[in-house]
Amino acid sequence: MAEKFKIEETRQYFGPLYPFVMEDDITDIDICDCRNGEDAFVWLTNSENVRYKKECAFPDNFIEQFTKRVANTVSRSFHKQSPILEAETETLRITIVHESVSVLGRSISIRKSLPYIRLTEENMLESGYCSKEVLAFLKNCVKARLNIVFCGEPAAGKTECAKFFSSFIPDNERVITIEDTLEWHYYELNPQKDCVELKVNSTMDYTKAIKTCLRLNPRWIMLSETRSKEVVYLLECFSTGVRGMTTLHSDDVRNVPDRMLNMAGGDRDITNMENDIYNFINVGVLLNRKEETTADGKHFARRFIDQICLYERNRGENHVIMVLENGQLNEKNLPQTFLEKMKKAGVLDPFSYEELGVWAKVDSDASIMLKGGTYRGRKTAIG
Repeated sequence: MAEKFKIEETRQYFGPLYPFVMEDDITDIDICDCRNGEDAFVWLTNSENVRYKKECAFPDNFIEQFTKRVANTVSRSFHKQSPILEAETETLRITIVHESVSVLGRSISIRKSLPYIRLTEENMLESGYCSKEVLAFLKNCVKARLNIVFCGEPAAGKTECAKFFSSFIPDNERVITIEDTLEWHYYELNPQKDCVELKVNSTMDYTKAIKTCLRLNPRWIMLSETRSKEVVYLLECFSTGVRGMTTLHSDDVRNVPDRMLNMAGGDRDITNMENDIYNFINVGVLLNRKEETTADGKHFARRFIDQICLYERNRGENHVIMVLENGQLNEKNLPQTFLEKMKKAGVLDPFSYEELGVWAKVDSDASIMLKGGTYRGRKTAIG
């Protein structure tokens, strides 16, 4: 059982990194050039994806002491023969690389994943993340219980986007999340909803987790990231009528079927597998990021929805229908099969959304917008 740390003890545990760990607006903490703590500095990334350097005075031997604390907490060795040390809390993911393989010196990265949904309808529209029609369209896709893949390159905001749209799932429809690193925080964000959270580890991989999921009476499955052969079992899960969302790395929604085929490996019937993808994956969403500069010269990366497509198998043929491309919405390009699914869900206009229930802002300072959702605070235990 992982050792637990109280909030007042974390200042001693994290030392000079403590203010960065506790600052909710900071998402990434990276320590570079750690030559035994001399001339070390910290690179920080905030919630607006602005990255900047911060001077930080480390006490003598802090880097070594911090590494030992992490190693002791997770009972792992850390030396030349075991140069990678990883640890997690419910909100932090810590990775330390030994100086024998990190040329500039020991490297420490801390990725934070807080139980927030930073996206709100207001900031999505105001920042150009998406248009009102696109927002309504994707909310209606959830309402119609369509299977959605959120894709993009690293740091494009795939999981954050999926978290936002998963909040529109009705409270009584059981959601099961499957993750190796806890980022969804589905229960903390939606305590009123029926959900189960599964964590992948050395004894239960993604494939086993998906198989187990089917025994837990799911209505929705949220797979944090599709990376390998588990895609086969994910499609089998969708073929039973279970709905879901997942993320994967791709730079174009049209490449998603090929990416999934490559993940499945050569031991599968490619034709049948491809047909299953077009049958059971309904919507592809591409998240992108663009480097921009503010009026005062500050650099930041603006995230936005770049592409949306529908996958369809109709009359023995597979099709990718582009709904959004390069910011241009094609409202006339919707297939009849898609419109019928929308109609069954009570949606007459896919680009206009009608609420199913009361929509309330909860703690606007934390940018949380959920149906009754709350932010319950953080736990910083490593384990």
